[in-house]
Amino acid sequence: MPFKDIDCTKCLTRPSSCFKLLSEDELRLINKSKIITLYKKGQNIFYEGRMPSGLYCLKSGKVKIAKTGLDGKEQIVRFVIPGGLLGIRAFIADRNYMANSTALEDSVVCFFDKQTFNKITEKNPDISRCLLATLSKLLGEAEERITSLAQKPVRERLAETLLLLNTVYKTKGQWDINPIIRLSREDLANIVGTATETIIRLLKNFKDEELISIDGRNILLGDIEGLKRIAYFGD
Repeated sequence: MPFKDIDCTKCLTRPSSCFKLLSEDELRLINKSKIITLYKKGQNIFYEGRMPSGLYCLKSGKVKIAKTGLDGKEQIVRFVIPGGLLGIRAFIADRNYMANSTALEDSVVCFFDKQTFNKITEKNPDISRCLLATLSKLLGEAEERITSLAQKPVRERLAETLLLLNTVYKTKGQWDINPIIRLSREDLANIVGTATETIIRLLKNFKDEELISIDGRNILLGDIEGLKRIAYFGD
């Protein structure tokens, strides 16, 4: 679909985002002012330390949000799927981005400049409340992630991460089908918080236990209930 044909009023991701609360006039305003960009796999959307000049919404594709540690190692904070907002914390707080955002696959992203979006939030407080609720949800997920990293062994964290990725990679309308997870072992290690070698060994163990199947970089979950027992009960 050509970018000129991407209309906010007809966007299929709008019902799952705060943009569902916009009036027709507000939709026409952001539709007219938005900038649409195709980011190729591996390309950065925004960089850690930069100031936000607006808000991003993912139209299609998948994006990872990752922070670089003092040792230079990347820690993946979360994933964004279509309908999700990028850079929301920095945008609301008017502070520098605390992480990088990178396309995991070719992704189409809509950008809304700060001036236009602020004009809308001033007239529509429901949007502001929705953004704050979204931010609160993300903070809650971050707290759960920190607790998991601090308390769970690596094997349990890997099982939990694979279950998360299984949801991230699902295609709309195919919720009953397990998708192929395409992620580098290094990225997987950065999510789990361990060494790449450890991830490779544990994935082999999971494969031997018939919990997953592996084809090169691709991972397919075979025993969801088995992975849940490991992730949440330490089985």
